[in-house]
Amino acid sequence: MTPTTDAPARSSSAARGELLILNGPNLNLLGTREPAIYGSATLDDVAGLVTSAANAAGFSAVCIQSNHEGELVDAIHAARGTAVGIIINAGAYTHTSVAIRDAIAAVELPAVEVHISNVHKREEFRHHSYLSAVVDAVIVGAGIHGYAMAVSYLDNVLA
Repeated sequence: MTPTTDAPARSSSAARGELLILNGPNLNLLGTREPAIYGSATLDDVAGLVTSAANAAGFSAVCIQSNHEGELVDAIHAARGTAVGIIINAGAYTHTSVAIRDAIAAVELPAVEVHISNVHKREEFRHHSYLSAVVDAVIVGAGIHGYAMAVSYLDNVLA
């Protein structure tokens, strides 16, 4: 996986359409950043898992990671013409970004918010999400398996 919006990782084409998988700030450090909270899996592991799950459900996947809010917003806007659904782990932007919230609402695609850790067992500021009100489902605390759960949800919604 290439962790930039300049060269997103793409899986093989699939008949049911493309899923956009977005990962926000600091998720490029998975595997080394606070493994007691986030586990030892890397962002490449996440991309492999979610791409496999997407392909098994008949979707292709585009995986993008950025530490820059505007790049994530641009990717969401671009998805309007290319993707059938979005899976997003906005990282810290979950708790701060009205811009990402508004972009998700504007594109009107089914979207799932994913968090590797259980944010509700962590610091108080992590308990609020600007995204939750505009996504279709929220998966929290399931580790990286939450991404596969998000694919399964979209598989059912887009059936």
